[in-house]
Order: sequence, then structure tokens, then C-alpha cells
Amino acid sequence: METLARYLMIGGIALFLIGGGVYLAAKFGIPFGRLPGDIRIEGEHGSFYFPVTTSILVSVLLTLILNIISRLMRK
Repeated sequence: METLARYLMIGGIALFLIGGGVYLAAKFGIPFGRLPGDIRIEGEHGSFYFPVTTSILVSVLLTLILNIISRLMRK
């Protein structure tokens, strides 16, 4: 039960840090979600949006954060 509590606390801290990073990115004018490479197609009857570059950036950041957390937990 203690390990579950530890994982939940780490997950909460990670979500808090990610939320803070997104908030700061919006405050500093970083176009998070509208980066070059994001696909946007607009037509008469609808639109399609796929954030390719944003997805890659989020994936890299989460990988770095989770690797740092896992290395800290091993010690």
C-alpha cells in the first residue's frame, strides 16, 4: 500500500509540474499547440488539427522527467 501511495504522490507532483510548465509557456507567449509542424486543415464543412510537433515535444519532456524521477527513486 505504501508503494501505491508513493506512486500517486509522484504522479501528482509530476502533473503539478507539467501544469505549471504549460501555464508559464502561455504567460511567456510560447505557442504551445500551434508550433511549426502541427497539421491544421480547414475546409467549408469542418476542420482537422493534429499537433505533431507539440506531441513530440511533450513526449521528449515527459521521457526526461520520468527518467529523472526513476533515477532518484533507485537511490
